[in-house]
Amino acid sequence: MISSLHDPVVSRVLDTLHSEADRVDPPLLADMGDNTDDEMAHLLSQAFIPVSPDAGRFLYALARATKGTVIEFGTSLGISTIYLAAAIRDRGDGLVITTELHTAKAQKARENLRAAGLLNYVDLREGDALETLRGVTGGVTFLFLDGWKKLYLPVLKLLEPALAPGALVAADDLDLFPEVHKPYLAYVRNPESGYVSVEVPVGDRIELSVRTA
Repeated sequence: MISSLHDPVVSRVLDTLHSEADRVDPPLLADMGDNTDDEMAHLLSQAFIPVSPDAGRFLYALARATKGTVIEFGTSLGISTIYLAAAIRDRGDGLVITTELHTAKAQKARENLRAAGLLNYVDLREGDALETLRGVTGGVTFLFLDGWKKLYLPVLKLLEPALAPGALVAADDLDLFPEVHKPYLAYVRNPESGYVSVEVPVGDRIELSVRTA
């Protein structure tokens, strides 16, 4: 079976979104500097901050190889969600639960998923991830962390009881925000936390961890 990533409808939407991100994001990221959290949140509410095409294919491969529920923290405009939903469609079971704080972004992500023909494979929840994901109780085999960087560790700890043995956890943007990621990386790289973790040099660098506890 040919991957949904080669579906002309899906690939056309992805190509358009990646091109738009390449146009919009550079000036916004250049302005971040030493901004406060509130200022950064405002800038990020306008930015795509997408996975790169190769990182998207990597996520597709991980989600395609697992069974069960896929969770994404940080929908943004839905680029990474499209890669994950394509894997769900191709493997023939499961669901992507994704969460986005900004209503305008969530609405646009729904439009993009609908345009790609993948909206039926996604449960998109609006609001604070620590609330929208609180009801997830089990069967999570893949967690993708790509939202507000300071929440990576709290979101992971919230969902740990729902992670299946051997579940994969991928945390994006290690290159973009190295200082902010230090507490998260210290946790998943500590064997006592119940993970085996490795840095993957794809996109903006991803930390890939497998749940062993």
